[in-house]
Amino acid sequence: MCVAEKKRLPVGIESFEEIRTDNYYYVDKTAMIRELLQRRGKVNLFTRPRRFGKSLNMSMLKCFLEIGGNQTLFEGLHVSEDAEVCREHMGKYPVVSITLKGINGGDYATARSLMCAAIGNEAMRFQFLLEDVNLTSREKQQYQQLVMVDTSGEESFRMPDAVLMGSLKTLSVLLEKHYGQKVVILVDEYDVPLAKAHEQGYYQEMVLLIRNILEQALKTNDSLYFAVLTGCLRVSKESIFTGLNNPSIFSITDEDCDSYFGFTDEEVRTMLQYYNLNQKYESIKAWYDGYRFGDADVYCPWDVINYVNKLLVKRDLLPQDYWSNTSSNDVVRHFLEKVGTGLTKSEVEALVAGDTVTKEIREDLTYNRLYDSMENIWSVLFATGYLTQRGSSDGRRYKLAIPNQEIRNIFESQIMEMFRKGVEQDGKTLEMFCQALQEGNAQEVERLFTEYLGRTISIRDTFVRKSAKEGFYHWILLGILGYKNGWYVQSNRESGEGYSDIFIKVEDDDLGIVIEIKYAENAQYEMTCQAALEQIQRMDYGKELLDDGCHTVLKYGIACYKKKCRVAMEKEEK
Repeated sequence: MCVAEKKRLPVGIESFEEIRTDNYYYVDKTAMIRELLQRRGKVNLFTRPRRFGKSLNMSMLKCFLEIGGNQTLFEGLHVSEDAEVCREHMGKYPVVSITLKGINGGDYATARSLMCAAIGNEAMRFQFLLEDVNLTSREKQQYQQLVMVDTSGEESFRMPDAVLMGSLKTLSVLLEKHYGQKVVILVDEYDVPLAKAHEQGYYQEMVLLIRNILEQALKTNDSLYFAVLTGCLRVSKESIFTGLNNPSIFSITDEDCDSYFGFTDEEVRTMLQYYNLNQKYESIKAWYDGYRFGDADVYCPWDVINYVNKLLVKRDLLPQDYWSNTSSNDVVRHFLEKVGTGLTKSEVEALVAGDTVTKEIREDLTYNRLYDSMENIWSVLFATGYLTQRGSSDGRRYKLAIPNQEIRNIFESQIMEMFRKGVEQDGKTLEMFCQALQEGNAQEVERLFTEYLGRTISIRDTFVRKSAKEGFYHWILLGILGYKNGWYVQSNRESGEGYSDIFIKVEDDDLGIVIEIKYAENAQYEMTCQAALEQIQRMDYGKELLDDGCHTVLKYGIACYKKKCRVAMEKEEK
């Protein structure tokens, strides 16, 4: 079978029905249905990082449970093997299903309107209630209040507060009367409006709104059979779930349903085999695996699907960062800003090096208190997938680690961004460093570069290959030189018979600078500096500068180890 005949990858598709009917590749998570029905409480909350398939699984639940659903969608899938579960539950319930991921208003009024639209559009699915002879005129009037729209269009639903707060309960009461069967309520990404409200400054108003909607729908509702909610964080009971009777929590630390969000190693291997991409397994594992939910080790499905889809067009494509495209990564920035105020450089360096840091984790948080303490920030990083657990917990204390190369790159880029801002703000040191380089003052270059290394968070020696260690120091030096006005700076430019690390032309002085950075194994500074200078000479890195009119070329060999360096310099004149 050629690639063109194979199933398409469902990039960005969260509709179970669309995937199953339109020739998309589906990683079978339907065994979750059986486990949920066996383990469920009255109200069930699944917390997982974003991009791990929560919305698709909610769509799957809706298709399975809803009266009138297409039962052929589940043919050949895991849940179809359990005849009893299918007989008792498939297509047996009225289902109210909403997603709150689009409630992203710049102010409360806009967010409230979006909430009305989300619930109103769901209510529009049940217009048959207006024809139900078993409903009273008052009950039909209650339904009409949910779907009334302004003359500007159907998106402009207008509900008074009392109607909006009781909307999900009203729908479930009417549907139970119509069908004679209690209702399942599904609320996807319940905490997104809270995150957006916190960012925009109307958090308390949104908390009150969501608390009232959920309390009426999930507590004082005799028409409810059971409910499922998904979110990124388990928001504190005092904030949202006040009054609810202990919802069943399926968090990233729980074993129940642990492998149904994210792809297991076996599922990834099967996908790669299907698309004849077995040779990409190791790189996909290094970049997108590493998450630990309960007892399950999983990959981020968003990353795997996107990368495999790209590989079908360009099979030599290197792994890409897909996570940052769907997240601002603000939590990492907030985290790194705490260095020196409760967070040590050593802790961050240990994480970037692939080691673990043991911390106490709070799984119940409130969005307006996320960054109030280091304990909260560690917990947010854990809940949102920037950190994951390794080994077993000790009560609330977990061994935390960066899950994979993709997330490690996010940390490193944020670290570099903070370093660059520091360089930009300290113009005096920058000028001193560049002047020393320009004057051939190797001793002063060494002193100031060592000072810079002491300011930043470094990559520990235990983690990376020698070339990657050298890359870190290269990265720091470019972060400094990038702010020097009037210098033409290039990295890894082809010159002479090879590639110099850093190539600088100071046009006003007819001066060229070549810098070769090497990692000094076991602090062998002198030998490493000489090796760097010998490479510059052997590869004739200064030739182009001399040919381009420079009268003098300064050649620097820099040897780095941990947070120290040694600098040697040779001069060549035309």
